[in-house]
Amino acid sequence: LAQAFGSGRTVAYLPVLFAGAVVLACRAPKMATARPVVSVYQFDTPTEKAETVPMPHVLMSPLRPDLVRYIHTNVSKNKRQAISVGAKVGYETAASSWGTGRAVARVPRAPGGGTHRAGQGTFGNMCRGGGMFNPTKTWRRWHRRVNVTQKRHAVATALAASSLPPLVMARGHRVGEVAELPLVVSDGIEAIQKTKQAVETLKKLGCAEEMQRILDSKKVRAGKGKMRNRRYTMRRGPLVVYSEDNGIVRAMRNIPGVETACVTRLNLLSLAPGGSFGRFVIWTQGAFKKLGELYGTLKSGAPLKKNYHLPRAEMENADLDRIINSTEVQSVLRPKLEAPKKFEMKRNALKNKAEMEKLNPGSTEERELRRKCREQGSAEQKAAAASKKTRVQASKEHNKKHKKGDDSFYKTLMKAFEAKAKAAEEKEAEGEDDE
Repeated sequence: LAQAFGSGRTVAYLPVLFAGAVVLACRAPKMATARPVVSVYQFDTPTEKAETVPMPHVLMSPLRPDLVRYIHTNVSKNKRQAISVGAKVGYETAASSWGTGRAVARVPRAPGGGTHRAGQGTFGNMCRGGGMFNPTKTWRRWHRRVNVTQKRHAVATALAASSLPPLVMARGHRVGEVAELPLVVSDGIEAIQKTKQAVETLKKLGCAEEMQRILDSKKVRAGKGKMRNRRYTMRRGPLVVYSEDNGIVRAMRNIPGVETACVTRLNLLSLAPGGSFGRFVIWTQGAFKKLGELYGTLKSGAPLKKNYHLPRAEMENADLDRIINSTEVQSVLRPKLEAPKKFEMKRNALKNKAEMEKLNPGSTEERELRRKCREQGSAEQKAAAASKKTRVQASKEHNKKHKKGDDSFYKTLMKAFEAKAKAAEEKEAEGEDDE
């Protein structure tokens, strides 16, 4: 991912284990992985560069999308208000069961007569107008406590993602006409008083396509929210970060999709809306310089944030394929295990047609031919009947010619028994004469 974005910074934060050894590169990201300086553009004539400022170290932090998503999920819960159903809702009627013997369920029923409501089931969660199962309570745990250091790490990651054009474009922002990212503008933009002037300035900076995208995205909200004072939805546009408010907030507060934020009060909900980092951020020169004062460097720590240090990249090289296939790692790995030899299960050819086809090629065609011979009216059945008729006729002619009179097989066979029987009778006769 880091190589695809043209940067050497790390996306992963976890160590990699190989054969019991931990492959780590805990050195800080080198300045060669990012631009050392950033251009500052004049707010009224963006084609001119006023000067250059050094790149803050916070914009070279490792990317942690998992951390941003987790922190955003928890922080976004802290503006919820308690809501629940009333304690008596569904039970505000003098209902009682009719008991047994009336061929109806024993659920409590509304009293009275002369109306549709009389006799209707009440109280149960299965009844219309009845009570709710497991009713919601106002003392639910609505808010979440989030670790301060984790929140700061998430903000640092979101700031680093905002300086990478691929991530900003992947989030949907149209920055094709923007000169460079991060986009830094001279401090004169903080003194803009009129919204019309602010819109012209943003268009000169290359945000015309982005602002049109926001206007085209305005849609009616799906669901009940459209009745609750939040009828329309709209995409998020650029976030303008300033150092001092000399009118910039008032000038830009009515531009669709454009938001402002003070550099000392950066919020993850603004830097990564929806838990997805890569928001298009426009910096004023003073705010950009103040980033270095707020977050400092990896060595100095953060001067204005107590006990905080910028996150370090656990792996200097995020190319895992290169690490795994390197000579150093492959030399200490065990040889590849050979899979145990497998034997195919023996199949009964009398039950398995495919196996019979292997042993007796053509058995499938023969079986199909036999099936067709049993079909009434088929050509094969007619051919088989004609063949049988011919065979029977030939057999009769053969028998008539060669098996008649004393030459038949049965009579020849019986002659042998007749000879033996005569011999036995002669012996018996001789014995009787001797007596």
